[in-house]
Amino acid sequence: MDYKKYSVEDSLLTAIKSEIEAKKVYEQVAAKVDNMMLKDRLLFLAREELKHRKYFESLFKKLFPDKELVLPEKSPVPLPEIKIDKENILLSEILTKAMEAEMIAFDFYMSLSKKFDDDETRKMLEYIAYMEKGHYNLLELERKVVESSEDYEIDWPMTHVGP
Repeated sequence: MDYKKYSVEDSLLTAIKSEIEAKKVYEQVAAKVDNMMLKDRLLFLAREELKHRKYFESLFKKLFPDKELVLPEKSPVPLPEIKIDKENILLSEILTKAMEAEMIAFDFYMSLSKKFDDDETRKMLEYIAYMEKGHYNLLELERKVVESSEDYEIDWPMTHVGP
């Protein structure tokens, strides 16, 4: 997507909203999984998203000191949300959606970094972008592990029917 047409202000509001939503999803999924290592990784990701949110909020206040930080109900920049839209959704599907969102966040933050001339802000935004790419990689590893066990948890019709 071409993010150039969006203002810095709208982009920062979107970044903050996106980080809030991602944190919420990771916490919701962590609450539902039994695997303690996966739970820890998801809670780690939630904490990372909180740190990103705090950075974007401080950047917003620095750039727009006279504006109150009010998040719109709908993001000004259309980014996909991670939605857990069905009750029996497979964990691998949730992780896949989260991976997609992390890669879009990477692209979005890299694009946002190009709107800044000062090295400090640009480099920090690039750093956060690469952190999102790292989140993608972590989720990809977890998805592979989850996929290997999900097939055993499916109750296939007629599996136990026989002589």
